[in-house]
Amino acid sequence: MKLLSSAGLGNRLSILIYHRVLSQPDPLFPEEVDVTTFDWQMALLAANFTVMPLSDAVRCLRQGDLPACAASITFDDGYADNAEVALPILQKHRIPATFFVSTRFLNGGRMWNDTVIELVRRSPGETLDLSKINLGKYPSATSIQRREAVFSLLKQLKYLPLQDRLLQVEEIRTVLPVVLPDNLMMTSDQVRQLHGAGMEIGGHTVNHPILARLGEAEAYDEITAGKEALESIINAPVRLFAYPNGKPDQDYLAQHVRIVRELGFDAAVSTAPGVATKKSDLFQLPRFTPWDRTRAGFMLRMAQNMLRTGQIVRM
Repeated sequence: MKLLSSAGLGNRLSILIYHRVLSQPDPLFPEEVDVTTFDWQMALLAANFTVMPLSDAVRCLRQGDLPACAASITFDDGYADNAEVALPILQKHRIPATFFVSTRFLNGGRMWNDTVIELVRRSPGETLDLSKINLGKYPSATSIQRREAVFSLLKQLKYLPLQDRLLQVEEIRTVLPVVLPDNLMMTSDQVRQLHGAGMEIGGHTVNHPILARLGEAEAYDEITAGKEALESIINAPVRLFAYPNGKPDQDYLAQHVRIVRELGFDAAVSTAPGVATKKSDLFQLPRFTPWDRTRAGFMLRMAQNMLRTGQIVRM
């Protein structure tokens, strides 16, 4: 990476996205990061990058003095394994991170997509028949078939209006009446634990809606209420924000960028891949996920991402 920097690719900030860090591999989602993978990824980052708190990196971007090979680690949504599994590894490698938390799901809640995943995972039999609620019929004898069923259902539900989506998920629950976990997401104490360990806490709305599908007043309330709830939990300002889903012009729009700026956040991140530079919009900083599961692939992906600047919403 130092070679890339000396070739003129310095002063660029790579922001990585994580969601979960599992204690063991998941047969439904083998690509999901587990504890072993996360450990060697953090070791590589610590050895090859200047890993910074996102707030410090934003300040350096603003001032134009970002160190070479700068990187920041972020987590979205607020999964309990962020505190239980990821935090000890971050501390082991002395790596800071920012955790963007959707507040509705704290203390026993569950995101709608996880409800769908766990319903499919735990349902008995070799067929999932959701045809009577117009969501299809799926073979489910193998992990691969259940995975395909999950992806099909999520695709059908993801961009429905929030309340319609929640109603559909409840209908699935009536057809597949299984016991669901209530410990997937953080507790308020775990949010405080992360903050007390020197990690940053960022806003991610209350309900994790697709902001582009909401009215402007509703979007404002989602962003504001999430910020205020987190500030009440950690007794400190929340200065960073992540747009739910985060695709520019699809998941968030220009008015949402304005809302985030007007609410006093210092910066916000999307899920458009690429690196941030001194020319980047601080309220649309790009992020990416290095999915590779080999050390060489991981480092190559990091290098390739340094050549991209990221899509933004034009203001």
